[in-house]
Amino acid sequence: MRKLFTILMLVLTITSPVLAVEPDEMLKDPALEARARNLSENLRCLVCQNQSIDDSNAPLAKDLRILLRERLVAGDTDEEVVNYLVGRFGEFVLLKPLFTGHTLILWLGPFAVLLLGIFALFRFRKKSTHKAATEDELSDDEKQKLAQLLDGK
Repeated sequence: MRKLFTILMLVLTITSPVLAVEPDEMLKDPALEARARNLSENLRCLVCQNQSIDDSNAPLAKDLRILLRERLVAGDTDEEVVNYLVGRFGEFVLLKPLFTGHTLILWLGPFAVLLLGIFALFRFRKKSTHKAATEDELSDDEKQKLAQLLDGK
């Protein structure tokens, strides 16, 4: 039983998410810290690119976490903090890009490619069945030759 408990604790420890936020970065106010964590989960580490700044150990991610917390302590709203970071680093800092005119292809592109693929598949299939049907039919000359061969036997 003790061995099972040890294995369970080890599995839980290994599989639990590891956050890169260091204790010296955390805010004393739990409400502000919760807002900071919520915001940092949606901001991209510019070094790692596929991790949030909350998960990244990169020095730039640490700087972004500190900057985010400074803005919250200064009294900025969540939207103001995000707008400040986007204004300073560009929309790439957002893990989920905004739905705007210049990101339209990013959001709708996969659906357009899927629809084109489905259209091409049906078109190819229709051509191949039509082609197979026309290839199976005999011309008049071929029908006469076949009739002569069958009658000759």
